Amino acid sequence: MEEKVKFELEFPIHASPQLLYQYISTPSGLSEWYAENVNSRGEFFKFIWDGSEEQAKLLSKKSGERIKFKWLDDEDSNSYFEIRIQVDEITKDVSIMITDFAEEDEVEEAKMLWENQISDLKQVLGSA
Repeated sequence: MEEKVKFELEFPIHASPQLLYQYISTPSGLSEWYAENVNSRGEFFKFIWDGSEEQAKLLSKKSGERIKFKWLDDEDSNSYFEIRIQVDEITKDVSIMITDFAEEDEVEEAKMLWENQISDLKQVLGSA
């Protein structure tokens, strides 16, 4: 099993951090832009796309700031994905920071997927 490559993306977004946090940390928020449907039971989240399911464990979250998941079927023990809200102290500009892992030959595809997902989030928020 090849070790995955870590990558980070930043997306400026026009929304309050409090509102944004609802969209990244709750099953109802995530199902509006990240997956067709999201269910959670305790620390386990089930993401559903086009009839396929992926399960993730909630590794950590900090209210109003970030959420971190690990896919249960991912054999790479070091990989996770994190969605973080970053606010510039001076300008108060809000960005979403994505940290994720992919196999080396799939990094570009993974980045494009995140770009599409964040584009959907912006549509939902009305900040596109």
